[in-house]
Amino acid sequence: MAYIVVLNPLILAGGADQTGAHLPLAALAAGTALVAGVMTILMGVVARFPLALAAGLGVNALVAYEIAPQMTWADAMGLVVIEGVLIGILVLTGLRTAVFKAVPTQLKTAIGVGIGLFLMIIGLVDSGFVHRVPDASNTTVPVELGLGGKLLTWPTLVFALGLLFTLVLFVRKVKGAILIGILGTTVLAIVVEAIAGVGSVVKNPHGWSLNVPTMPEKVVGSPDLSLLGQFNLLGSWQDAGWLVALMFVFTLLVADFFDTMGTMVAVGQEGEMLDAEGMPPRTKEILLVDSIAAAAGGAASVSSNTSFVESASGVGEGARTGVANLVTGGLFLVAMFFSPLVQVVPFEAASTALVVVGFLMMTAVRQIDWTDWSIAVPAFLTITIMPFTYSISNGIGAGIISYVVLKAATGRAREIHPILYGVAVLFVLYFCRGPLESWVL
Repeated sequence: MAYIVVLNPLILAGGADQTGAHLPLAALAAGTALVAGVMTILMGVVARFPLALAAGLGVNALVAYEIAPQMTWADAMGLVVIEGVLIGILVLTGLRTAVFKAVPTQLKTAIGVGIGLFLMIIGLVDSGFVHRVPDASNTTVPVELGLGGKLLTWPTLVFALGLLFTLVLFVRKVKGAILIGILGTTVLAIVVEAIAGVGSVVKNPHGWSLNVPTMPEKVVGSPDLSLLGQFNLLGSWQDAGWLVALMFVFTLLVADFFDTMGTMVAVGQEGEMLDAEGMPPRTKEILLVDSIAAAAGGAASVSSNTSFVESASGVGEGARTGVANLVTGGLFLVAMFFSPLVQVVPFEAASTALVVVGFLMMTAVRQIDWTDWSIAVPAFLTITIMPFTYSISNGIGAGIISYVVLKAATGRAREIHPILYGVAVLFVLYFCRGPLESWVL
């Protein structure tokens, strides 16, 4: 899981809020390690289950590329805090399980697959492997390979080699393949920069994105915790409008909501720790700590924290209790002091992880019944609309609306959970928010 200490800061720093501000990398890295460490230890102590937590991939992209551009970073992180509190309430009332059961399993699978493709396209764009066409008005093609349809730059070459290196490690089942891939690609980038002197993309269109890879001035330093507490609960409702803020909270909740329940079941299954109903012991405690972690991530400005399926690797090595979390959490806390290293990693090195994680999430597509068009079409729309509109919320909304319409149109309305009707209406309002806001205002 150590790769998240590098990857989460790079994803969040890649976005800008409505003022054009970017979050500082070192502070993001330190905050990511701190919240992951504390929440992982809390899971071990309270739930006594070997399930580690850290900033969730997919949710952080949603915050960086969709939510923050419409408000300030403090407002965006405030929505994450609200989402975590709401999930906690749903856990205590038992509604979290009810809503989890309301969304069809195959549609939940499609949401995960769509987020995987969304992460992949972010990686391809950030690495420079894919570029927006400079003058899209003269062509029907919105994006292109490299620059002018050619891979011309040193950074893109580093990304391609780094991706192949990571995939080889991954296919050969090398432990820590993603982290080793990021580190190895960063070393290659440092060597290339030392020889070629490419510089930043700000000064050179063929340059490095975000960070110029050079030898760090220091490896260990005092963690920068300046982002802790930098959130605003109510600002977003005024800046972006109540409907947009409401739908962002709902989308955060959906993106964060289902992942943990699936993850804890998968980890429990790996360790043969599930009960007769297929649920792990102390389920309520697990979900409660997870909701606290979501709010804590927002309060620390590092995005919602959630359970990581990589915990299954620890269970595979014999972990069965919360003691494993004490070790994992302790190592995360140590990682805070190595946060200066994050400022050395360029997007071209970190993006290799996004492509690999995207592949992993894509593999679940085989669980969808593509012969039943009433579920296959909503799943297809969910999966494709996310990356093609650069929006997780758009994909989820399209999937749920089309699912309700198609099931009802084919005489299978009884298969629709009553909760989904309300959710579909909310998403219709979300998609119509432009004319609605004009009418209301």
